[in-house]
Amino acid sequence: MSIHENLLGGPPPTHLPDDPEPRELLATGATAAEVAGRYPTSSLAWARLADEAFERDSVVESYAYARTGYHRGLDALRRNGWKGHGPVPWEHEPNRGFLRALHALARAAQAIGEQEEYERCSQFLKDSSPTAAQVLG
Repeated sequence: MSIHENLLGGPPPTHLPDDPEPRELLATGATAAEVAGRYPTSSLAWARLADEAFERDSVVESYAYARTGYHRGLDALRRNGWKGHGPVPWEHEPNRGFLRALHALARAAQAIGEQEEYERCSQFLKDSSPTAAQVLG
């Protein structure tokens, strides 16, 4: 039996393929804008841009960056067998860009008063990865 086997019969966890280049560039000091420009499908780069914009009170800009990272992540999830629901574990590092973008989208939606979007994204994050919801706050 696999440690990740869902005994309730739900969908298996989705594990995105590793894309180490954007993560390594960010870790070695490249700006998020440089990484997003070079790797526009990287949810991690867009999530980092969203975080940076939010920190400087550019909430609408943060929302736009987060939405881009979220949609890039949805595209990647679908390409890897995700059917619109099921676990996207935080413990699998390549999933973290999508989960961070989803968190950033919820945060920015709340900041601009888009309550339904905030609630939808917050619930989606909890349903996808309780660990991510806890770690990201």
